[in-house]
Amino acid sequence: MNASSQVAAIAPPPFAALIDHELLTRVSLAYVAHRFNLYLRFGEPAYHVQRDRWRRVAAFWPASIFCRIRWEANDYGTVRWQLMVMQACTSMDAAQRIPGVWPGACLLLHAEGERMVRLVLPLIDAIEALGIAPVDVSPAYWRMLGNRLLAHGPLPVYTAERHAAWLAGRALS
Repeated sequence: MNASSQVAAIAPPPFAALIDHELLTRVSLAYVAHRFNLYLRFGEPAYHVQRDRWRRVAAFWPASIFCRIRWEANDYGTVRWQLMVMQACTSMDAAQRIPGVWPGACLLLHAEGERMVRLVLPLIDAIEALGIAPVDVSPAYWRMLGNRLLAHGPLPVYTAERHAAWLAGRALS
């Protein structure tokens, strides 16, 4: 065996492979007309990979916030609505196992059912109407919104003042 073949045998994997498997959170997305739609409501993926006509994968950097919506139907109408706001993490962080999200993510908000999802969507629209990207919203707001949904309490509105306070606090830390 010559020296060049020994070097090739022990060379580390390419940098792109390390990024794909270690740092990024991968999220499965799918679409089947009139039956199933698993899509991103907001989020800034590092990249998308189209698997086939129906499936694709979006990859997110650690600490990225994104929202995935799941809608399912059968011959008689809608059977499932689900909205999840998640924060991407690394494989070394504490994360929840979520189907279709590898290696997992920190679940900030989970709304299950048509009524709950329809309560959250206008709040996301209101945040966007303020000129604030939902990915820049405080994770604490998403957690509080999720807790209020579960407790059937009044839902908090995200304001420009709350956003300014979040940005100032983040700048200090």
